[in-house]
This record gives sequence, C-alpha cells and structure tokens, in this order.
Amino acid sequence: MIRRYHRPDSLDEAAALVARRDVATRVLGGGTVINGRPGSTFEEVVDLQALGLDSVEIAGTTLRLGAMVRLQDIVDHSSIPLVLSDLARREAPSTIRNAATVGGTVGTADPESGFLAGLLAYAATVSVFEEGSTTTHPLADLLGDATLLGSGIITTVALDMTGRAVTEATGRTPADTPIVRVVGWMDDAGTKRLAASGVASTPIVIDPQRLDELTPPADFRGSMEYRSHLVEVLTRRVLARLVDGGAT
Repeated sequence: MIRRYHRPDSLDEAAALVARRDVATRVLGGGTVINGRPGSTFEEVVDLQALGLDSVEIAGTTLRLGAMVRLQDIVDHSSIPLVLSDLARREAPSTIRNAATVGGTVGTADPESGFLAGLLAYAATVSVFEEGSTTTHPLADLLGDATLLGSGIITTVALDMTGRAVTEATGRTPADTPIVRVVGWMDDAGTKRLAASGVASTPIVIDPQRLDELTPPADFRGSMEYRSHLVEVLTRRVLARLVDGGAT
C-alpha cells in the first residue's frame, strides 16, 4: 500500500528521496508498471513529472530523449528514425503509449521490448542522476547489470541517428508481441550492430557468429529450440536487408 506520494521540483530532492534506505520507494514515471503490478512491495512513490524530463532534443545527428518522454511522443515525432518510431508504436496499445515513458521502459527492461532492442541497435546511452552527479552508461551495460542504476534516476537516453536500421520479427499474429524480434543497424562504412528481444532476460546485443550460445527462455509460445531457430532466421533476413539497402 502506498503511504506517501512525493512530487519534487528538483533532481536533487528526487534523488534524495529515492536514495533513502529506510523507506521502500519507487520512482513514478508514466505509472503503467506500478499500476500494472499491484502486488509490488513499496511504501512511497516519487513522481518525476515536475522535473522537466519530457523533452525531445535533436542537435545535429544526436537525439536526446528525456526520461519522461512518452512513447506516443516518439511515434508522433517526424525527425526520429522511422524504425524507432515504429517500434515505439508496436510497444503497446495507444492508451499505454500515452502514459508509458522512455525512462520507465528502460528501467523495466522487459525482455520482449522491441523498442529497447531498437535503442540497443543504435548504441543508445543512458544518463543516471545520483547523489548530485550524473553518470552515463551504454544501454547494453545498464540492461546487463542492474546495479549500475542503483538508487539513481534515469534522466536521458541519447543516440546518434546516423546509419540505417531494419527489423524483422515473428509472432503468433501480426498484432501480437513478437516471440522474437531482431533489429539491425549499419553505417555508411558497413559497420553493423544487431540486437534482439525475446532471447534473454532483457533485450541484448547479439553477435551473428555466436547465436548458438544463446539460451532463450521457453514459454507457451515457443521452446528454447524454437526461439533459437527464430533468431537465426531473423538475423539472416536483417543482414540481407541491410546489405541490400532495404533500410530506413
């Protein structure tokens, strides 16, 4: 049961509230996770709405997304790469997209998040504010090691928009969350980066030469072997499209 609600007007105040060790505190972004998991154990929430973290900034080829930017804002923004915009649209129904935030999506680290896979393909970095200072981590490192976030607050997700990207996915129906999704990125020099969702405990960067080392989790939609087969097939398709120029 939530005993107290805080709405600080500075990052320092918010970070101090979150860092308390004697009170179980949860950061409140869009509210979709807290509302969707009523059994979670925490006593107080810190709402980030008043901290000005809801801007989309583009400087040259650099895209900076504030932690409170809604997924629908990404869908509606004309200058964001089409693949990322489409992945944000596919992340959730419109009612959820209008509430769900970029920071919340990163913090939740849903293993089936295609949007996170897209950010990984673009080598996104995440800025975290804690104890009066900001540290920046590659998203891949943050997803792989939750202790990097600690009691900090995600403030910004940034990436370089150069290059082009494609995605391939397989689901039970076109409207379902894909069982496996692969996102590929390539720059003008031919450097490639691939990421996948549905094959590990979080979305991950994948190496096409080491796919046999993956041990995807099984569920009612597919066994480990089936998911392993899917990621191999989808990776081949993504690489072929990148080389053929069928990318955005």
